[in-house]
Amino acid sequence: MNLSLSEAMLSGYLLALVRATAWLFIAPPFGGKLIPVQVKVGFAAAIALTVGPRIADHAVPLQVVPLLGAATMQVFAGLALGYVGVVLLGMVQAAGGMIDAFSGFNMAQMVDPTSSGMVTVFGRFYQLLTVTLLFAIDGHVLIVRGFVASFDATSLDKVDLNRLTQLLTSDLGRFLIAALEVSAPIVGALVLTDLALAVLAKAAPSMNVFVLGMPLKMLVTVSLAAIAIPLLPGAIEGVIDPLIRQGLQVVGG
Repeated sequence: MNLSLSEAMLSGYLLALVRATAWLFIAPPFGGKLIPVQVKVGFAAAIALTVGPRIADHAVPLQVVPLLGAATMQVFAGLALGYVGVVLLGMVQAAGGMIDAFSGFNMAQMVDPTSSGMVTVFGRFYQLLTVTLLFAIDGHVLIVRGFVASFDATSLDKVDLNRLTQLLTSDLGRFLIAALEVSAPIVGALVLTDLALAVLAKAAPSMNVFVLGMPLKMLVTVSLAAIAIPLLPGAIEGVIDPLIRQGLQVVGG
């Protein structure tokens, strides 16, 4: 059996493979060290086989300079689209970090084996919970569909740098506000707890408020976090769609 591919088809497959590989190595929930490199490369090849025929008409000639330039732009495009997912996961992790800062859990930091960095208790908990919810609400399917839709751009060798700059700067503030909204109920309750402890220290100076305050704030944090968990899926669903749309605008989709 002979298998023949046209020059445009082969170029489309190669460029799609480059973008998909760069995207999978950074985009959650597929990025990180939990998924082996072989699985990522295989998944990238599967995506490339799916979208290769669709982008053959926009592919570049199989020449060193044009192909290398287009491949470089595909790496930037894949990383930019992956960064959109990193922002989503970082938003929820930042919300957990805010809770840790007000509750005192930030004193018990630990090493995250997936990133080899230090994380706080609720920051790591919210991160794992977000990844679990992404699979539970089929958010990973929506993210993959959004990435596949990025290949419908009119050109494969261009990235909207102005839109990418806006995504890295001004739009990032919106996601920080979203992180504040996620953590605001628990943080507000912890502030009220601190005020109550301050009043108690004023009313009963002999009482050791510092010894009482830490376990009380931890109890309040764990109790309110258990109540607030059902609200997290709605917050994640409300952020996924605009994140995908802004990522598509970067590559002209």
